[in-house]
Amino acid sequence: MQIKSLRLFMDVAETGSFVAAAERQHTVQSNVTAHIKKLEEELGALLFHRKGGARLTTAGRDVVTYAKQILKSHDDVLGLFKGDESIPSRLRIGAMETTTALRLPPVLAAFHARYAQIDITVETAPTAQLLTQLIEGDVDGVFIAGKPEHKRLQVIKAFSEELVLVGPKTLHKFPTAEQFLETTFLAFRQGCSYRQRIEQLLSTCGVNATRIFEFGSIDGILGCVASGMGYSIMPLSTVEAHRHRFDIGYLKLPSSIANIDTYFVTAKQSTWTPSLTRFVDILKTIKSDVKQ
Repeated sequence: MQIKSLRLFMDVAETGSFVAAAERQHTVQSNVTAHIKKLEEELGALLFHRKGGARLTTAGRDVVTYAKQILKSHDDVLGLFKGDESIPSRLRIGAMETTTALRLPPVLAAFHARYAQIDITVETAPTAQLLTQLIEGDVDGVFIAGKPEHKRLQVIKAFSEELVLVGPKTLHKFPTAEQFLETTFLAFRQGCSYRQRIEQLLSTCGVNATRIFEFGSIDGILGCVASGMGYSIMPLSTVEAHRHRFDIGYLKLPSSIANIDTYFVTAKQSTWTPSLTRFVDILKTIKSDVKQ
């Protein structure tokens, strides 16, 4: 079933004439007749009464309903990829919990203010899971910590973070290796890049193993840290944003552990939807404004 056939069918239905339909589409009547005949063969039903003009049959009236839907969808998708901003679309973003809580809101707000017709979905997960979701096509782009080495992915540096050691408010001195051995660390579930920095910190302190409890939220981690349950590693920006809610303190980490960049990662640009293209433009604009 060809789009051209459906369009000619609608022209005949609207004009009540094969000749008028041909004139509307700047073609010959025989071409219109051939398309309608082929359509009737595909559907196994007569769509028009030919005597006294072209009048829709009962089957033809049913086809009109579906033809309108198909042609509208066809025109919408063409318009979408040709830049028609009035056509509804969606954007699916994945991000780490800390990025979603603090860094992403200004970007999403700016995007929504400019493209209010685009529906936005944000999924939160650790870096490893986000990359899997991206590769499997479940999201359009993801914010992750560190630059991935996957050759099929395109990366844009989005934010720079400084990680700190987070502890209770009484934390004023860096813990010894013995203290690290006797306590626990609180982190997001396996696959979180910040969790890898915990393991790196312990390794530099000569600690081969310690207990790491997994949490699914920033509040859960910081609440337990404030209660003296253990330590965590988080971006300084996140800690500062939550210090008024939790009795927590923090200490600087060695630069090799503390400094980490957040990247926005997508598939190759040739696969982008118009919504993703617009989002990247907003992200780059905000980055440029911050630098200025």
